[in-house]
Formats: sequence, C-alpha cells, structure tokens
Amino acid sequence: MPAEQPLSESIYGIDRWSKGLLTVLPNGDVALCDPANPEAPAVSLPAILQDLQQSGIASPLVLRVKSFLEAEIRHLNESFAKAIEKTGYRAPYRGVFPIKVNQQSQVVDRIVEFGRQYHYGLEAGSKPELVIALAHRLSREALIICNGVKDAEFVRLAILSRRLGFNTVIVLESPKEAEIVIEVAQELGMDPLLGVRVKLTNQISGKWTSSSGDRSAFGMNTDQLLRVVDRLRDKGLLHCLKLQHSHLGSQVPDVNDVRRAAIEACRYFSELTREGVPLTHLDLGGGLGVDYTGEKRASDNSINYSMEEYCANVVETVAYEMDEAGIEHPVLVTESGRAVSATSSMLIFDVLESTLYDAPDAPEVEPDDHHLMADLAAISGYLVPERVQECWNDALFYRDELRAMFRRGHVELRQMARAERIYLHLMARIKDIAREGEHGADLDMELKKIADVYHCNFSLFQSLPDVWAIDQLHPIAPLQMLDQVPDRRAVLSDITCDSDGKMDQFILSGGISPSLPVHTLPEDQPYYLGVFFVGAYQETLGDLHNLFGDTNVVTIDLRADGGFDLLHEQEGDTIAEVLSYVEFDPAACIASFRRMVDEAISAGQLTAKDRKTLIGAYRDSMNGYTYFE
Repeated sequence: MPAEQPLSESIYGIDRWSKGLLTVLPNGDVALCDPANPEAPAVSLPAILQDLQQSGIASPLVLRVKSFLEAEIRHLNESFAKAIEKTGYRAPYRGVFPIKVNQQSQVVDRIVEFGRQYHYGLEAGSKPELVIALAHRLSREALIICNGVKDAEFVRLAILSRRLGFNTVIVLESPKEAEIVIEVAQELGMDPLLGVRVKLTNQISGKWTSSSGDRSAFGMNTDQLLRVVDRLRDKGLLHCLKLQHSHLGSQVPDVNDVRRAAIEACRYFSELTREGVPLTHLDLGGGLGVDYTGEKRASDNSINYSMEEYCANVVETVAYEMDEAGIEHPVLVTESGRAVSATSSMLIFDVLESTLYDAPDAPEVEPDDHHLMADLAAISGYLVPERVQECWNDALFYRDELRAMFRRGHVELRQMARAERIYLHLMARIKDIAREGEHGADLDMELKKIADVYHCNFSLFQSLPDVWAIDQLHPIAPLQMLDQVPDRRAVLSDITCDSDGKMDQFILSGGISPSLPVHTLPEDQPYYLGVFFVGAYQETLGDLHNLFGDTNVVTIDLRADGGFDLLHEQEGDTIAEVLSYVEFDPAACIASFRRMVDEAISAGQLTAKDRKTLIGAYRDSMNGYTYFE
C-alpha cells in the first residue's frame, strides 16, 4: 500500500472511532486535529513526544488536550441549545460535570473556565467533591448538584454556600437524609435548595444495567418519595423542593432507553407537581455514552446514537410529556461526565521488549533425537497454502506429544529446546502463508491467539483500571509506522508482576480482536502505543499494584500553525511518594538501609567507597520514577 494511503482505517479504524480528533500523516504518524480550527495542520504525536522527551518529560505519560475537552463541552451545550430552539422548548439547559468522573484539578479548572459561558456547573457526590466545587467561581446561573450520602457537615456546608450566591442543590436520597437536612436547616435558620432523587423502574441495557431500575443503589421508591414530600410540607419546607433527579444509567448504549427513562421521569415530575411540589428543574442524570469502538450500535462499548440525537430525544420527549400534562417546561439538567471528558486524554507508553512466538530458522534434527522430532521437522516439506490447516494440526500434535514425553523424562532439555524452535519456525511460515492467502476462519482465530507479547512500560492497574476490572475497551494503536503494513500481532503486557496485567482485546476496523497488529520493534527508536479516550474515571480509580504510582501528566493546547503549547506538567510519583502512600517513611527506610551498610563495613564486608556507592544508589532509587527509565 502506498505511503500516501495510511492504514489507519483499514486496520485500526482510527477514522471510525476518533470523532475527527485524530488523523494519520503521510509519514505514518498519528496526529492530533484541532476541532476548533479544522484548517490548522494536524500535530504529530511522535513529534510531541520527542519534544517532551527533550524537556525531560518521559513516557509513560497521560497527555491531556485542552482543545478536545473544550470541544466536547461546546458540543454538548450547543447540541442542547439547538434542540431547544428547534423544538420550541420554553426553558434552558443547565448541565453539570460530575467531579467523580475526573477529579484532577487541571481538568475541573478547565471545565469550569470554558463552561462558564454556558452556565455549566458541577456535581459533587461527596464532601471532598463539594469542597472542590465551592472553590470555583461558577456562573451565577450554574448549579452545584449534591448527590450521594450526606451527613450533617456536608448539608451545613451546602446550605451555607448559598450565602455566597451558589445554587447548591441538596438532592435527597432517602427519608433519613431528609431528616438530617430539616434539622440542619432549622439550626441555621436558612432555607435549603432541595432536590429529590427518584428511582425509575425502567432498566437500561449495557454494562451498567445494575445502576438503573428499582434495584439501583441510590434514590427513593414511590412510597419513600411521598413520605419525604409530606414531611417537608409538615415542616414548612416544601417550597424549597425545586429539582427532581433521576439517574438513567451509565454509558447507555440504546437511545430508546433514554426515551423510555425520560418519559417515566416526566410522569413523576407531573404527579409531584399535582401534589403541590413547586418543581422547576428536571435532572436526568448521566447516561450519555461514548462510542469507544466506532461501531455505532447498542453494545457494551458502543452507542447507537450521536450527541445531537441524545439531546434532541431528551428535549422532544420532555416537551411532549410536559405539554400533555399542562405543565411549564422545566430547566433541563444532565450530568454527562463520560461524554465530556473521555476523549480529552490518552495514555502513551513505549514498548520495552517483545517475546516472539515464532522463529526465523529451525535447527537440524540430530541422529539421537526422538522420532517425533523428525515428524515435526518433516511438516516443513509439505507446508503449502492448500495444506496449511493440516500442517497447523500436525505441528500442534507433535509438539504436544514431545512436551508430554519431556514431562515423563523420555526427552531431555536440549532436545526439547530444539523441538520448540522447530515448532516456532513452522508457526512463522504458517503465519506468512495465512497472511498472503485465503484460509479458514478457525485457523485465523487460532493464529491470532498465538500472538507475540509486547512488554510495555505502564501499569494496567494504575492507568487503565477499568480494562482490568470491568473489561472496558479503549481504542489502542501504534503512534508511528502506520504507512507500513504491520508484520506481527501481539498482546500487551504491563510491567507489574501480575498475570492479569495484560490487554488481549483490541478494537480494530473489522471488530474486536484478541491481538493487536503491530510492527517489528525498530532498533534505533522507541515504539510508542497510545490508549485513547481515557479521560473518564481512569486516573483516580487506579491503584498502587506493585507500587507503580501516577504517571507523568502533560496538558497541551494545539496552535493554528501546527504546533502545540505546553500548558501544564505534573511529574509522576517518585518511589518515596508511593512508599508514603502505604505508610512507609522514606527517611526511615534510608536510615535503616544505612545502618545495615555500616554494620557490613564494621564486619569487613564493605569498604568506605562501597558505602558511598550503595547509599547513593538507594537514594537515587528513592527519588526516581516508579516506571522504567
């Protein structure tokens, strides 16, 4: 394939899932496109990494792109605005970003900054998140939605914040929580701004189906809801109840589920209004999904709708239901965190080395070798395209028989090593033949399963926890050489000492594959891989398996001239910092090591020069990056 026709679409599907944020340059580099300035030259990712490396910023790293985050905020708010105008909806949209989706200050700060023009607010599900929200100068019309379990301290801060002009809505999750709010409000002598969370019976499809329906963790059923309404009326606080909240579910794959849930939410809204509740806001929670695979269908990692369609469905459904009920249109609120932040970040790491499951040549069979060795080697003589499946079957049989004989002591170690080498050479030849011609689907799948292992400089558990925990798929692709046909297939292994630290499901243009097409590792330059759409949930959910800490984080902005500006750099955790997270005192560790060195000197095992070298090496490691340098 000519160099001017990159292989991104035919293999990795970049054009399908990247939403126009990525492209492939004629030289094979993956490049970033500025959604706010489509005419600007795309910026090569490998070139960005080279510049960062020269500045002392090494991989692995999380790269955040300000332009991408702003584009999604703009897209969401303008899509709602267009739907409202087209439908003739008589109230505005006031979205909020759930801080739990990405609590990093550089992300939240930029969301608040750019979202101010849209009166975009924040959602806090805990006291720490409320503290974050109240440290930001939001638009006077923006909301702070307080969800989750709330104690008196949480409630007190939320009510008091109204004195500063914050529209802080306390969403009541249970009758018990309502009693806490009533008590604190009476103590302060202030009216709270209240919402109530209603459990919808409609259950969504997809990976997070359990977060919806009447068995979901948060919210009240009909009986609890009416008890809270009556209690607020009795205490003279019903006039404070302005917002109804219902969570549709996370990453809703089917837009018809959005419609059905919105209809049910509107029924509650209209009935509560008839009960005398002065509701003005309808919060439909999260659910707006991300098409990680680009398949555009209702599946665990995809969605069958666009953002415009989602917004139009919500606005049209609520407008119709409210008109039918003769109720004024409420202010629309959604908590679309994943769709806003996922695309803005990518994890980039280098491949350290590879374990190859084929061999370029094969040893000769020796006279004393077992006859099965000769049978295995003889396959090479009839390995032709027409008999490739037969050769595959024979190679597996003879190899497995030889392994069984080795376990019983009938084949020695060096003989077994030669057998494995012969087998790997046969695999190399079978792969070459299969790559060039037609063969059965079963063989194709089996060949994908015997992929190489590319050992990569990252921790799955720290940087991609959802991949390990819930089988979340993220788009993955090499960042260079995409003008060349990949000559190998691999699964990706991280550098933790854990067999679960690997990725073996990949999004390709032809569907989900158990291996990733890759290139033979170049000898004179790093080989980078990018994992995309990691801006939602991945950073804070990561754990310290094997004590690998946070990676370096870089925020950039794209320039009109095809360059980029480095806006912020956050160095990754040092070993000393990680040790402190698990209750070790780095200074105490150094002191303990020094004592052992001094004892060894006293015993004559080390010299004074050795002391300096050992303690220096220990200190250097303590202050170093937790990843491969």
